[in-house]
Amino acid sequence: MPVKTPNPPALASDRPSPTWRPIRRVRALGDARPQLAKGVAVSYVSILILIPMAALLDQAFKGGLGVFWSAATSTEAIDALKLTVVCALFAALFNAVAGTATAYVLVRDHFPGKGILNTIIDLPFALPTVVAGVTFYTLYGPHSPFHVNITGTWVGITVAIMFVTLPFSVRAVQPVLETLTIDAEDAAATLGASPLHVFRTVTLPALLPSLLTGTGLAFARALGEYGSVVFISNNLPYHSQVSSSYIYSLVSSGQNASASAVAIVLLVLALAVLIASNVMARQLAARRG
Repeated sequence: MPVKTPNPPALASDRPSPTWRPIRRVRALGDARPQLAKGVAVSYVSILILIPMAALLDQAFKGGLGVFWSAATSTEAIDALKLTVVCALFAALFNAVAGTATAYVLVRDHFPGKGILNTIIDLPFALPTVVAGVTFYTLYGPHSPFHVNITGTWVGITVAIMFVTLPFSVRAVQPVLETLTIDAEDAAATLGASPLHVFRTVTLPALLPSLLTGTGLAFARALGEYGSVVFISNNLPYHSQVSSSYIYSLVSSGQNASASAVAIVLLVLALAVLIASNVMARQLAARRG
């Protein structure tokens, strides 16, 4: 009578792993998370930026290209755009210098009240710009305690814009300064270079990419500024009316298509400046890298 031999024990490798289903499920969830994040990001950007821009374009070109061109190139629109660009350019360039100096002091120097100054830099981000406008009008308006009246002038508009855009220049440069080592600066100083020469030849080249980015952001932000300039500009057509005030006056009079056309011009100009500054910053960074 044949003897039945017991089946050999199954090897560990032959046994089905009890954890294969959970592992596959975890991997599936892990693969789905990036897709979910992308979907949320695209939806959020679409709701806040893309859809409003599409609505603006539709409103601007509702009457056709001729109506758009006529509104964008009217004499009042061109004068307002010229004043806006000039004031924004002066404010951005001045803040590029002042913001770099402020960031340098905050990073390299130690003095009482440094933390307070570092916090105050962000005040324009938190403060409603119309509050800044009222403040500047009180300080430098017809009833100025300093007897300085700059209302209705490009100087007053530029000063108000400088207040709003200063944080862009400071916060763009400050993190780069914090990551820079001072070895190269010390070596240049040891060889007899003056502090100004050290900054110009060693520190400034390393800061140029971030400085360009901050200046571009400040300029783009200044193009659409309204709250801080609405009082100090007096909103006089052909004299002290910036584009944002002109757009508001068009909307108030029911000329929504014309207002949208001027807004599109500002949008394209700001976008072009941002793209150009980012491209130049990347090129400078690539050369140094």
